[in-house]
Amino acid sequence: MSRIEEALKKAASLRQTSPAGSLDQQSGADVVRGSHQLKTLKQKANALLDVVPLKIDHLMLATARDEKTAVVEEYNKLRSTLIALTSGESFANTIMVTSTVSEEGKSMTALNLAISLAKQHDHTVLLVDTDLRRPSIHRYLDIKPEFGLVNCLRDNLPIEKALIKTGVGKLVLLPAGEAIKDPVDLLSSNRMKAIIMELKQRYPERYVIFDTPPALPFADAGVLAGIVDSTLFVVREGKAKLEDVVETLEEFKKHHLLGVVYNDAHSFVNRQSYYYGNY
Repeated sequence: MSRIEEALKKAASLRQTSPAGSLDQQSGADVVRGSHQLKTLKQKANALLDVVPLKIDHLMLATARDEKTAVVEEYNKLRSTLIALTSGESFANTIMVTSTVSEEGKSMTALNLAISLAKQHDHTVLLVDTDLRRPSIHRYLDIKPEFGLVNCLRDNLPIEKALIKTGVGKLVLLPAGEAIKDPVDLLSSNRMKAIIMELKQRYPERYVIFDTPPALPFADAGVLAGIVDSTLFVVREGKAKLEDVVETLEEFKKHHLLGVVYNDAHSFVNRQSYYYGNY
């Protein structure tokens, strides 16, 4: 029998055998303690009900499955490198993931990296979808969010109202909420800076990963790079022009550029095409 059940049983017994108002201080303390513990238990149960079960039916969510594949191992290597580069006297825990152009795999890299971190260390990793033009993280996780970052920025919605527990390790998602045509003003606002600082303070020993739009056609990624601690850049082989990649990387070197993830390497795909396709 749990301590809560014991306390409640004892309180009920005392009510039946004692006159009204004759409960001693110890009995009263047991009742109060039992009620408090029961309330806490109910809160935890309600929190569990808020967890969105992940439907692992997307081929690219390699790290979400308990399979030891070469693809998962590559993400684990990326995770280890990231930890080594961001750990030190000052923990650089806010990291954005971007690319030169679209369809280079930045969102899938951000998602698989976040899952790998969340499952390995058994503590919360927050993934923020800041691609407000074409948000996609919620679709990969088969989630239909009611609120998101747009509501936090535009409507001053408290962050905790938009956070979603994914049920994968301790991965938490702050979705975009909705797509908007020109989010630069929102992303460059003091409210966005305050949100990033709030998230950094809320998760001081944990990673906060931001998925952003590609850097070449939009200013969004460049704006965010000046606010977060560091940037991880994704380059997909054969997708962006080499001169565009070089030019974009030169811009991000002005900020803290962690490194480049070389995606869809032909030598790797030839060995793993049966599983991972284009990534």
